[in-house]
Amino acid sequence: MIISSGYNIGAPEVENALLTHDAVAEAAVIGVPDEQRGQIVKAFVVLKAEADASAAALQDHVKQTIAPYKYPRAVEFVAELPKTHTGKLQRFKLRETP
Repeated sequence: MIISSGYNIGAPEVENALLTHDAVAEAAVIGVPDEQRGQIVKAFVVLKAEADASAAALQDHVKQTIAPYKYPRAVEFVAELPKTHTGKLQRFKLRETP
């Protein structure tokens, strides 16, 4: 659970909203510390091959899909998400990235 400005934001809800965008192959969301809001939503996104999308386009898509306060304030594009050998997402590794 990510708590931003007193709102509870579930990571799966934001991830599912990102996955409905045509250019997104995979997405993972974590909360990162923020002085003003307590935490902000940060998304790690893997784009589909030959697809192109900007952070602003993904943020706008999420704002139109779910409640606007839940959109990721930071978007980082990555080649792949860290997973275990069984395919489970390793969120702790995402939290370790600067």
